[in-house]
Amino acid sequence: MAPIDSDDNTTAGAGEELRAGRRKAARYVVPVAVMGVAAATIGLVPALADSGDPDLPKVTAEQLIEKIAKSDVQQLSGTVRISTDLGLPDLGGLESGLMSGMSGGPGSGGDDEGSAADPSAKLTELVSGSHTLRVAADGPDRQKLSLLENAAEYSLIHNGKDVWGYDSRSNEVYHSTAAADGAERPEKDVPGQDVPATPKDFADQALKAVDDTTSVTVGGTAQVAGRDAYRLVVEPKQDGSTVGAITVAVDAETGTPLKFTLTPASGGAAVVDVGFTKVSFAKPDASTFDFTPPEGAKVTEADEAGRRAGAPEHGRGAEGGLAKGMNGLEVIGEGWNSIAAFDTGAQGGLPTDSAGDLGDLGGFLGSFGDQVKGDFGSGTVFKTRLVNALITDDGKVYAGAVTKDALVKAADAAK
Repeated sequence: MAPIDSDDNTTAGAGEELRAGRRKAARYVVPVAVMGVAAATIGLVPALADSGDPDLPKVTAEQLIEKIAKSDVQQLSGTVRISTDLGLPDLGGLESGLMSGMSGGPGSGGDDEGSAADPSAKLTELVSGSHTLRVAADGPDRQKLSLLENAAEYSLIHNGKDVWGYDSRSNEVYHSTAAADGAERPEKDVPGQDVPATPKDFADQALKAVDDTTSVTVGGTAQVAGRDAYRLVVEPKQDGSTVGAITVAVDAETGTPLKFTLTPASGGAAVVDVGFTKVSFAKPDASTFDFTPPEGAKVTEADEAGRRAGAPEHGRGAEGGLAKGMNGLEVIGEGWNSIAAFDTGAQGGLPTDSAGDLGDLGGFLGSFGDQVKGDFGSGTVFKTRLVNALITDDGKVYAGAVTKDALVKAADAAK
């Protein structure tokens, strides 16, 4: 194996041109609506499954980041395996019910329960367990993602101005429209397009976090989905983060991330692992993106569903629901130790239906939270393998990918 410069660190000081390149990367992503909080903080599939260490030319970390930024793959197809292990107990569907309830989707109550094919509700199941996806893309206006289930399949198709969601189990269809001119479009035009779903999407988000608090190195080579790749390793320099390391397998030829793995500082299996098991960069057949609602299928239009739910189109109403319980949101600290702090206005600890609009989540958190005390008073910390949150008895919330001690320290400092 060729030598790899594993000691070459790069930070935000690498230059504005590099920053701009990172922001440009992955403009053409497969649209998918996954619960935003989880998608932004969790990783997916066991660490890089290698079939050997290919002999590749030596590169530096900066060169590899530039390679990712300059990659402009617009056509691909393949199979992606996603696994998520936050260390949570079985939620029994609670997470899906909570998110869909906030978004006005299925399970939100009322005479019309919405569409089972609404992506804002359907794909929340990706936040736990292991799943197999088939993906295809042909430029900015044609993408398809299919979630393979037991004896069923859910597909999200973007073809020109049309975005279709189809749930074969219920034979329901969800339809919305998007701009079809190939220009930059508001994120609401394509449901979930701003949410990571492929290794490239996750890598782009991780690279946005690269600054002076971050170490970035090249950690050898690998083979992923039959292709030679470099390993890019991103690690926090700060103490107190629950993130151990992020490893991105970067295709040596195209610069496309093939696999993303996030391991926690506590060790053990990956929290998030998402990677191609098969991939092709050939142009997908045009028929891949064709969709006609099957005979007898129930079709729900997005604007129609939004009016019934009293929320904006595409299920964006979740933001409004959350905002009610997030008074004066601020960010404490910097880099990997950043903590989001806000006041729910709920006296007495965990929010309830009448205070904070978090409903069953309050009781759920309380069932496995740790009681803590400090200068701030007392409260409850609920923990996952990555994201922790402190909810004080006077209704304040401190949350981030940091340790319990870091949350208590932040709450004490805020007094």
